[in-house]
Amino acid sequence: MLKRFDRNVLRLQRHARLRKTMAGTTARPRLSVFRSLNHIYAQIVDDTKGATLAAASTRDPELRDQVKGKKKADAGGLVGQLIARRALEKGIKQVVFDRGGYKYHGRVKALAEAARKAGLQF
Repeated sequence: MLKRFDRNVLRLQRHARLRKTMAGTTARPRLSVFRSLNHIYAQIVDDTKGATLAAASTRDPELRDQVKGKKKADAGGLVGQLIARRALEKGIKQVVFDRGGYKYHGRVKALAEAARKAGLQF
C-alpha cells in the first residue's frame, strides 16, 4: 500500500524540531513566519512572556492596497519591511528568525531579506 504524506503535518514536524532549540527572549525575540496559500503573516514573539510584540501580514490595512496585483514573493518583501519598521519603532533591533518549517525560499526568503534590509539583525 502506498503511503501519502500530508505536507502540513511534515511542516509541523519540522517546525517542532526547530523550536526545540530556538526560543525568543526579551533581548532577542523570535520573528515567526506563517505562510498560507494566498497570504503571509509575520509576528515578533517574546517566548519568555508569551507575548506578541509586533505583527504584520498581507491582510494588514496598510498593505492591502499595495499587495493587490503583485507576486507573492513581492508581497512577502512588503511584509518584511513593515514588520521591521514596527519592530524598530518598539526598540527591537535583533531577532531570531523562525521560518516555521518552510524552506528558506520564495516568499519566506523575500520577507527575511526585506526585514534585514530595513534594519533588523538576525
